[in-house]
Amino acid sequence: MLNNISIKTILTLRYDASLKETLIPKLSWEHFQQKDPSHDPVSQVERIIIENMKQKISESGQGKVAFSLSGGIDSTLIFSLLRKNMPDIDVQAISVRFSNSQDETSQAAKIASQFDSNHHIVHVDNYLQELPAAISIVKLPFWDLHWYHVVKKAKDFSSILISGDGGDELFGGYTFRYSKFLSLVRDDFSVSSKIRAYLDCHERDWVPDQDRLFGTACKFSWDEIHDILRNYFDNSLDPITQVFLADFNGKLLYNWLPLNTAFHDFFGVKAVTPLISPDLINYSTHLPHLLKYDATKNEGKLVLRKLLLKYLGGKSVPNMISSAKQGFSVDTIKLWNNYGHRICKYYLSNARIVKEERWIDEAWIKDHIDKVEGYSNPRYVNKFLGLLALEVWYRLFVSKELSRTDKLD
Repeated sequence: MLNNISIKTILTLRYDASLKETLIPKLSWEHFQQKDPSHDPVSQVERIIIENMKQKISESGQGKVAFSLSGGIDSTLIFSLLRKNMPDIDVQAISVRFSNSQDETSQAAKIASQFDSNHHIVHVDNYLQELPAAISIVKLPFWDLHWYHVVKKAKDFSSILISGDGGDELFGGYTFRYSKFLSLVRDDFSVSSKIRAYLDCHERDWVPDQDRLFGTACKFSWDEIHDILRNYFDNSLDPITQVFLADFNGKLLYNWLPLNTAFHDFFGVKAVTPLISPDLINYSTHLPHLLKYDATKNEGKLVLRKLLLKYLGGKSVPNMISSAKQGFSVDTIKLWNNYGHRICKYYLSNARIVKEERWIDEAWIKDHIDKVEGYSNPRYVNKFLGLLALEVWYRLFVSKELSRTDKLD
């Protein structure tokens, strides 16, 4: 059974802050204290990544691997390092194309072609259709489960799946948040003010009337959310490094890693994630933030960009990598118009999470479910998809009205 903290944090932060064990250790602010590197950081990062991949692939005994290739900096870098340093490995690249969403597979196809690898595209029409199957595997009420499709395809090629996960958190990839955060904070800001600014940079994870969303059995308080984030901003780190710390200890630890690992275990696939190897975490977290993020240009992943440039054969990073790179993302507004509104209305009109558990307020659902199309951003759509995931979870594990093989059409 879910606890109230799980429900409130999943629907507010988009990660389960109640999880007691994490697959990689939670870090304190001391782990992010900056140290000037004694050697060229680009060469050091290159060495650590290559050593990790060679070790993991050698231990697996596999001559063939699957690779998640989104076409962004992280996956392109790891892909190019793999192809250049282990050319005898048979690499099967996988990309996902979601209907009515930005198609990044053509960029991924160019990269796969440059490095002479087979490229497979998984087409997903209704993103919500296999939500019961995905939730039955992860056993948590999340809706953003694109990794299900990647791993499901990867198992057809290999028991090893390599990805570039972790680059955003460790090397400063969330530039759209950093620029907003720095524009909102001042040197004299209190801890609470910085937390509010941080949450404002994650506005897609909550809605303006968030306090009205929850029912009587799940009392919500912003103070409770602030307490979860407080240690990340109540320290002597500079503001942007505090954001790096909060991001590392957020979705990476309490959403992506536990969910992705559940898919790996279910499909019998072992993950190789060089960017979040223990050695690279220990090295990258201490790098000065100026080696990761340039605030004047609003450009991140500076070390990774320099390393990638070395492997692109003289081609510039912007020419090879889409500036609008989103990483297997779905356009939730179009998803809502095509499938989401109808499916959410069917499952939430008599929701067990309202009637049986009183976790969610019925009036909030009625106030918004037919108005979402008129909103200018996807915040309310995302929230309804979160409620749908919670309702599906309940019908799978509590009332048992749904099974893993049921489809949402």
